[in-house]
Amino acid sequence: MMALKETNFSFAGQTGFYRGKVRDVYYFQDRLAVVATDRISAFDVVLPRAIPYKGQVLNQIAAFSLAATADLVPNWVLAQPDPNVTIGVMCEPYKVEMVIRGYLAGHAWREYKSGKREVCGAALPDGLRENDKLPEPIITPTTKAAEGHDEDISPENIIRNNLVSESEYRQLEEYTRALFKRGTEIAAERGLILVDTKYEFGKANGKIYLIDEIHTPDSSRYFYQEGYEARQASGEPQRQLSKEFVRQWLLDNNFSGQTGQQVPEMTDEWLDQISARYIELYEVVTGQKFERVPYENVEERIRQGIEQNILDISAK
Repeated sequence: MMALKETNFSFAGQTGFYRGKVRDVYYFQDRLAVVATDRISAFDVVLPRAIPYKGQVLNQIAAFSLAATADLVPNWVLAQPDPNVTIGVMCEPYKVEMVIRGYLAGHAWREYKSGKREVCGAALPDGLRENDKLPEPIITPTTKAAEGHDEDISPENIIRNNLVSESEYRQLEEYTRALFKRGTEIAAERGLILVDTKYEFGKANGKIYLIDEIHTPDSSRYFYQEGYEARQASGEPQRQLSKEFVRQWLLDNNFSGQTGQQVPEMTDEWLDQISARYIELYEVVTGQKFERVPYENVEERIRQGIEQNILDISAK
């Protein structure tokens, strides 16, 4: 199956390179070019096979969502010269990810089910069930690990450990709530519930920017509005569009990212299912038909897009 697992370019004027779990990042002085590959990670582990069209889906949903929230907070985007590429302002990332949750699902539910009634300093009431709507959205930050697992952290410890100053952290919280409100409104227009998501921020020339992707299936969880109440009342699982079904499949096959565990076999049929779910989310979230860009000469296409646009931006 054709997919873009990685890129290995060398550009004139390039000052650095970083390979993340999903993205390949090329640095150019005060700019960077981010390639959304088709790699997929779960439990902070990059899985062995790439998912066709996943990178295109992520990059294009992020483009849609960043444009829709640009009036709320400055974001890093300067150009999107290719379906898999974004070029933007190079920022110094804050060492925390701002996770916000409107419903009790995923990691928060697993913590709650184990008996905890507080996540990252945010209190949770007794008597909640999986996927219940929370009384109000809660922010549950995590550390941003260069390698390995991100860890839950409270706002107090973020400030105490000087990861972010108190005044800047409060600004990040304000931005996070505003972005989640807008994301919730956009999702509702499409018949979706934005369950939880994460935002990353950075700083350049004294200014805070929203960076990375937002409101994508890698960073967010969505339920379908239709049937939500009935499913909750009967205790049924919610219909959702997110990466959670991949995590659940891994858990069902005895993999949770722990040392020594073997990733279960990812068949072509399973990859097709994951790809279809990503494409479905794109079409539901954006209201647009997904146009599959052929994989023939994909690396050359991406290389040319980066080269031309870096030159164009540098010339301005």
